[in-house]
Amino acid sequence: MEREAFILHANGWLPNNERLAVEVYRSAVRAEGEKAAQAFETLFADRDWPPRWRDTIFDYHHYHSTTHEALGVFAGFATLVLGGPGGRIIEVQAGDALLLPVGTGHCRVEGSDDFAVVGAYPAGCEWDICTEAATSETFERMRRVPIPERNPLTGTGAIFGR
Repeated sequence: MEREAFILHANGWLPNNERLAVEVYRSAVRAEGEKAAQAFETLFADRDWPPRWRDTIFDYHHYHSTTHEALGVFAGFATLVLGGPGGRIIEVQAGDALLLPVGTGHCRVEGSDDFAVVGAYPAGCEWDICTEAATSETFERMRRVPIPERNPLTGTGAIFGR
């Protein structure tokens, strides 16, 4: 499994996360379709990141202010923008996974008709969808989000570039 990590700085109305790195894992699972979805769900659940949904990634810029997010691509391919308009463009395909620290802007700009991901969050966390500039309350909420004990892909304590 190949890993790429990078920091995204604040970008316009998107806060991103200047202390925790986005992590992209290539070929995190070697399957497609239902087998890949099940593999991601098992992997995430076994590491205390319960899978919560199967769907696509929204085609508008948004971030989460209450939790970190793990995304496992189980079907198709897509072009994503991370960090907001003008941010980092990445290509993902079935088998790839992303770990997005709280506050990270993300958006699907193109994708195959069958593009789908499993979404998971650390145990006990609830997710929100933010499409407006962060307020002082939003930043305080994001600062209080704990760093999970285990990486949902590797099972180690090394997560978000730490």
